[in-house]
Amino acid sequence: MVEPAQPVHPAPPGRPIVSLTLNTYTRQAAWQGLTRMGTDHLYLRRRPGLRFYRLLGTGRGSELTLGADLRRWARLAVWSSPEALEDFEAGAWRARERARTLSSCTYVLRPVRWRGQWGGVDPFGESGPPEPDGPAAAQPAGPVAVLTRASIRPSRLLSFWRAVPAAQLPLRDQPGLLFAVGVGEVPLLHQATFSVWRSAEDMKAFAYGSAAHRQVIARTQQEHWYREELFARFTVLEFRGNSSDCGSQDAADERLI
Repeated sequence: MVEPAQPVHPAPPGRPIVSLTLNTYTRQAAWQGLTRMGTDHLYLRRRPGLRFYRLLGTGRGSELTLGADLRRWARLAVWSSPEALEDFEAGAWRARERARTLSSCTYVLRPVRWRGQWGGVDPFGESGPPEPDGPAAAQPAGPVAVLTRASIRPSRLLSFWRAVPAAQLPLRDQPGLLFAVGVGEVPLLHQATFSVWRSAEDMKAFAYGSAAHRQVIARTQQEHWYREELFARFTVLEFRGNSSDCGSQDAADERLI
C-alpha cells in the first residue's frame, strides 16, 4: 500500500503535529506491548491536546506482511499543537513507557497533503480545495513521510494479500528510502504502511516508476478492495531516537530537520 497517483488535499493553516512512535520490547517482556494495546486507552483518551490516536501492531521487518512482530508496537498520535506533544513527551507517563522498552523512537511530522478517512473521521482536520499532484508537481525540500491505510473488504482479502508482495518488492532497492514499516489495527483487515524518504523526489520515483506498484494501484480501484482508505504525506520535522527499529543511522544523524 503506497500513495495513489491521484489528487490529494493540501493542509490548511494551523494544521496539527503528528507523532509516530515505535516501542520495542525484549523478548521476555513482549507481553507488555500486547497488554498495553488495551490499557493505554485509559490514559490517552483523557490526554489534553490529543485529537486522534491509534495503537497499532507492526509487521516483521520493513514491509507489510502476514507475520506480526510481537516485540514492536506503534502509536500514531495527532496533537493540537507542538506544545501538546512536548508536554506529553516530558511527562511521567511517557517516561515510564520508555523505561519499560528496549528502545523507543518517534518521528515528529507535519501533515501536508492527504485524502480519505480513518474510522469514519479525518484525523488531520478539514482539508482545503484539491491541488494537482503527479511526478512533475513541485516538491518540498527535505525528508518526507507517507502513511497509507485501508480497511480491506473481507471478500477481497485473497486478492489483496496475493498482490502486496509483488508491489512491495521494489521498495527494498530504493536508495532514497530511509525507513518503512507495516502497521495494523485488525489482523489482515485493517492495514497500513508508514515510510520515510530522503526527499519527495525519491518517493515519487518509487510511486510513479514502479510498474508493479502502478498495477496494484489500478487494481485497488478496479476491484474495489477497500471499504475505507487514507493516504497522507508529511514533512518530517524531527527524528527522536537512535534505534535501528526507527530507521537508518543516516536518518538519525541528519536529525531529519
